[in-house]
Amino acid sequence: MTGISPPSEGDEEAELRRILGGLGLPGLVDVHTHFMPDNVLRKVQAYFDALGPGVWPLHPRYRVSEEERVALLRGFGVLAFTALSYPHRPAMATWLNGWAADFAERHPDSLRSSTFFAEPEAAEYVAEAIRSGARVFKAHLQVGAYDPRDPLLSGVWGALADSGTPVVVHCGSGPTPGNFTGPGPFSDVLRQHPRLTAVIAHAGAPEYTAFLDLVERYERVHLDTTMTFTPFTERQSPFPRAELPRLREFGHRVLLGTDFPNIPYRYLDQIRSLVGLDLGDDWLRGVLHDNAAALFGLRTGSDQAPVTRQHHTERARWNSP
Repeated sequence: MTGISPPSEGDEEAELRRILGGLGLPGLVDVHTHFMPDNVLRKVQAYFDALGPGVWPLHPRYRVSEEERVALLRGFGVLAFTALSYPHRPAMATWLNGWAADFAERHPDSLRSSTFFAEPEAAEYVAEAIRSGARVFKAHLQVGAYDPRDPLLSGVWGALADSGTPVVVHCGSGPTPGNFTGPGPFSDVLRQHPRLTAVIAHAGAPEYTAFLDLVERYERVHLDTTMTFTPFTERQSPFPRAELPRLREFGHRVLLGTDFPNIPYRYLDQIRSLVGLDLGDDWLRGVLHDNAAALFGLRTGSDQAPVTRQHHTERARWNSP
């Protein structure tokens, strides 16, 4: 049983503060958030809008300016976050990577993020991104519609594996399958690059069991919680309760992810859903903070204040009674 008291009513920030205070955590580390150029974000949001209001109604509070979204995360107690973007065509990744590098300069509490596409230049610009400080990459097999086994990507996976740089990979078949989603194609990549530090987005939904098998088989494969376990996802792709013991066993390789801001519910709902699994306070501390802090070498404890003045301000408000 978790030691956290039952949910209280009140604003989102206050409830998150109460949860983290009960766990003795300084805050959250979210490895799956999206910041991207405004025109790209508008297209992503338009995609969700086109699904219809009853399918994926984006939370209106989070449809605000970039600075307001950053301030929201800080207000939620997020100490470090990503700026994941992903190309859907060739000759797009380098532009996205340049934008993300600038974003990281403006927001040092974000983990500098990069991406790639199956194209001849990929190995070169991925190696350069790693040399210049990229902390995490995003691969989206559904949106990119490329085969991760493409020979053009062999050097990319090799560079990521050799450097130990994590890559968040959307390779599960949710919400709709693609030509190269599902456990098969990415399993082949891991066989060729078994030391790849991969973070399976959405815990591999809906093929949860097959992706847990990969976590069990490869010591550097992780899962992120993005949208998983929430009532929204449980209606469509419920996590098999028979796998909860394995989720607890490999809890040290489960990382918080949320998909903020492109979610149809409150940020708090993701955290509450993880609490509701009742896998224990140690498991929660790992998932919400400790596992990602260790993976990225972050210093986020109470004796290691975040480096930005903006975050100091948010942290002061966070820690106030």
